[in-house]
Amino acid sequence: MADRTAGVTTIVCLLITTQRVVQHRAAITAPQHWLGEGDPAGFDLREGGRMVFQAPGDDNYPMHIEKIEPKRYLACRWAIRFPPQQPREGNATLVEFTLIPKGAKTRLRVVERGFAALAVPEDERRHAAEDNTGAWEGVLDHLRRSTEQPQG
Repeated sequence: MADRTAGVTTIVCLLITTQRVVQHRAAITAPQHWLGEGDPAGFDLREGGRMVFQAPGDDNYPMHIEKIEPKRYLACRWAIRFPPQQPREGNATLVEFTLIPKGAKTRLRVVERGFAALAVPEDERRHAAEDNTGAWEGVLDHLRRSTEQPQG
């Protein structure tokens, strides 16, 4: 489910069974989930930590970890429209991952904010929000499929 409210915020959710929550927590914090083709030696998943996501066949995207609440919440900032710049005011969005109990299941909620503050024309901000919504839907679909594989 996605909300493209004024092209400013993207919200994507995945509802998972409780027994898969541990797998999702592990997947969210696994270097391969964040780094793409990047070097795992630079993976620093802690508040204030930095890492670089390298999209397959694409640019490098430095990321800054803003906040972590173990087993519940992770927030990071990245300069999605300005690779390979470091995230800063005017070039970065904030992405938040939250695990929310929902009865016998858990919702993984991904919210990306800050498109309105990007130092690009309005049509590019809207395009960035739409692109990222589709991308997060794909990421969550891949995460769902990978964690629902039978354990061997």
